[in-house]
Amino acid sequence: MSINEALQSLSHNRSRLWALLSDRVVLASLAIVLLLAIIDPKNLPVSLAFLGDAVIGMAPFFAIAIGLAAYFSATGADNLIARAFAGSPTTAIVAASMVGALSPFCSCGVIPLVASLLAAGVPLAPVMAFWIASPIMDPEIFVLTSVGIGFGFAVGKTAIAVALGLFAGFAVYLLQQRGWVVNPLKGELSGCRKKISLSGPVDVKWKFWQESDRRRQFATAATSNGWLIGRWLILAFLIESLMVTYIPTSFIESVVGQDNIFSIPLAVLIGIPSYLNGYAAIPLVSGLIDLGMSQGAAMAFMTAGAVSSIPAAIAVFGLVKKPVFALYLFLGVSGSVVTGIGWQFLSESF
Repeated sequence: MSINEALQSLSHNRSRLWALLSDRVVLASLAIVLLLAIIDPKNLPVSLAFLGDAVIGMAPFFAIAIGLAAYFSATGADNLIARAFAGSPTTAIVAASMVGALSPFCSCGVIPLVASLLAAGVPLAPVMAFWIASPIMDPEIFVLTSVGIGFGFAVGKTAIAVALGLFAGFAVYLLQQRGWVVNPLKGELSGCRKKISLSGPVDVKWKFWQESDRRRQFATAATSNGWLIGRWLILAFLIESLMVTYIPTSFIESVVGQDNIFSIPLAVLIGIPSYLNGYAAIPLVSGLIDLGMSQGAAMAFMTAGAVSSIPAAIAVFGLVKKPVFALYLFLGVSGSVVTGIGWQFLSESF
């Protein structure tokens, strides 16, 4: 290796190290470990052991989830989502709700696709159905939720994602029939992503490994998603270890337990500012359920947080007009409260 190559490699490694040490999620995890070592060193080994057990237990399912996301990206299967928005309004809303609940997009990642659809002239009703349903559930979150909370909870969350999409889509459709929210965008969109065609062939390569470019895309997606999700999960597991150690069960039961009739609205209000992301929320909610959080409050926290978390809300605010933004929040929050109550009723019945 020449001197120039060695210097370039050293510079590249320094840049990667700086990116690692300046990442806010990594810094938050390190801060928790450091503060625990200073304030309560006796519990530091307990928290680290909790973290290690959680990571080992989640690792195989984490790998499956990351692989699924990378596969969708490498094959180009996400282009098929646009097909859900063709046809009659009723068909489009139903299809968009179901596709949204199965698509691999988070609350912020769905924004560019929504922008492209609206810019292409797709009606707001099916777009809103997809917009609301998509961040609540995706294949990766389903796998991780099944492991972290329970298969029944994951299935219920999927059904609720579809139900909320239908609720939002048909609500917007009825409003548009009355002449409201006809022009949702804030003006001309540019730079989000290329417009999506609702007709013509879709280039999907299911056997992506036969093409070198798609193999590289798979590796890039797997690496970036693994880094994005993995560091959030580590932070969440650390926070969960602190909750288990320091939060009294009686406090959780009094605030969001089954005996508090306001537990579900409170969970929604708490979820909006405190929701990290769909992956980090899984161990947090699992820990809260173990401490006494009701099933309905847990479901409401996860659905409301996914739809109306602060990062997602800011992105939506920058995309659409204020009445549409207000409608988006209202549909997400009110739908989360209603479905949370319904899930609580079902969980108590069975």
